[in-house]
Amino acid sequence: MKRFYKDTGTDEAEGGYRVVLDGRPVRTPAKSVLVVPTRALGEAIAAEWRDVPEKEDLQPSQLLLTRLAASGLDRVPAQRERVIGDTAKYAASDLLCYRAPDPASLVERQHRTWQPLLDWAAERYGARLLPTAGTTFLDQPPDAVAQLRAAVAAHGDLALSALFNLTHISGSLIIALAVSEQRLSAADAFTAAQLDEIFQIERWGEDPIAAQRHAGIRKDIEAGTRFLALLEDKRLKTGRLKAGA
Repeated sequence: MKRFYKDTGTDEAEGGYRVVLDGRPVRTPAKSVLVVPTRALGEAIAAEWRDVPEKEDLQPSQLLLTRLAASGLDRVPAQRERVIGDTAKYAASDLLCYRAPDPASLVERQHRTWQPLLDWAAERYGARLLPTAGTTFLDQPPDAVAQLRAAVAAHGDLALSALFNLTHISGSLIIALAVSEQRLSAADAFTAAQLDEIFQIERWGEDPIAAQRHAGIRKDIEAGTRFLALLEDKRLKTGRLKAGA
């Protein structure tokens, strides 16, 4: 579908702010009016539509904030327990818990980047996940898994939409929660999630296909991080924990 509108904007609506195109509200795939709770998020979504060049096709990659909002309005309320479960299940096999046995430089980098995040989760949620060398599945403490599920369930529908995406993109619930809590920037979340591949690229170089895939992952992580920040969730704490700190 090509761009079919000239003007974009936001206006107040019941429940927050809606995005309008030529004065008509944007609707989700389920035909609901797209309404978000903060003006900042509404304006950011409107900017996505405004930045689509005239007479060009609308691409999903140009409307990442819109997609997160639509999912939070359409999918999450109808399947909330399933979305919580599909997100929280990563606590049992979190990327940060599976470390390389060698080489020593990679082992050291993983520990320096990932262990502070596990330590933060243990302090923040009372959820101490255990690291292991290799890829053999390691059972995590049930109490820790339960605490992390509760942390996921504490998110509202819109925030849960972004948390779900961040968890699946990164392979780590801990990374996603750290982003949600504003303890990890988008750049550092990407570095933590792609640590192994970045290490290999530094040694052997990057091919064009991998570069394109990495660019897509980076954009998705940036969109999820920005979406959560623009929600201005009062639960979120200030401060950041940078990967490798």
